[in-house]
Amino acid sequence: MGEIPRISEAEWVVMKVFWSRQAPSAANEIVEALTGRTNWNPRTIKTLISRLVKKGALGYQEDGRVYYYYPLVNEDECIKAESRSFLKRVYGGALQPMLVNFLREEKLSREEIEELKRILDERKE
Repeated sequence: MGEIPRISEAEWVVMKVFWSRQAPSAANEIVEALTGRTNWNPRTIKTLISRLVKKGALGYQEDGRVYYYYPLVNEDECIKAESRSFLKRVYGGALQPMLVNFLREEKLSREEIEELKRILDERKE
């Protein structure tokens, strides 16, 4: 897979709908899926879809006058790219200060703490 495009917060909302579907979707299907979840009008959603096509995050196929859109980028890869970008922007790429800040600020359940310990122990090996 090539370079992962930078996706805005609003575009993430749209991409999550595409990632949750098994087949290509028409813009009107995405508008319907986002109705009630956002206060965006249909034109806004269609503009976001167009931007995602231009960025290379979505592809499309034509069927008569209807365009069916589908993801060209994997959700996990986008999450990894966004995480790296955040880490670089906010913490200068240093993971340890971010983790320390997170652990000091967040309330974690006993189960979450145990899971984190397990992950760290696996990394030691």
